[in-house]
Amino acid sequence: MDALDALLNRVSAPRLIAPAPDAAQRELLFRAALRAPDHAQLKPWRFLTVEGEGLNQLGELFARALPADAAPEALSKARAMPLRAPLLVLVIARVQAHAKVPELEQVLAAGCAAHAILLAAHAQGIGAVWRTGDMAYNATVAAGLGLADGEQLIAYLYLGTPERELRAVPQVSVADYVRVWPLVD
Repeated sequence: MDALDALLNRVSAPRLIAPAPDAAQRELLFRAALRAPDHAQLKPWRFLTVEGEGLNQLGELFARALPADAAPEALSKARAMPLRAPLLVLVIARVQAHAKVPELEQVLAAGCAAHAILLAAHAQGIGAVWRTGDMAYNATVAAGLGLADGEQLIAYLYLGTPERELRAVPQVSVADYVRVWPLVD
């Protein structure tokens, strides 16, 4: 698959089953991520992979992150969240002090790395979806994952085999989003 095909036709695959990407496919996913734009070559990202029993452990971490009075249904839902795919890649932005590279630019670079993983997955026929939600911003989860000061979880990338045919790419008009500047009345 060529780059433009991947860019123009990638869609999220929210229903994923085994098998997960194999070792060779994962190597390509991460090699693609490491090509993200990176001002000053800071490599402001790192990744955690979670699969197998780790998915259940992540679900338990999510359940512990809920308020003490959480309803049983909320606890069950939290425990089940990581089980939506056979492999999760957690994308962590590693913000570093730098005179010329602001924090936002570093987080955006990590987001580009996450997007590169999605594109590389699509190019290989791997289903993927990017999720965040409350558990991406929870201090208990961050501590349980071992995030250091200056690190923030920006994506849970769920990867696997699409359970069903992917939806069609929505058609959007470029003209609705692009304008010439300066604006003329």
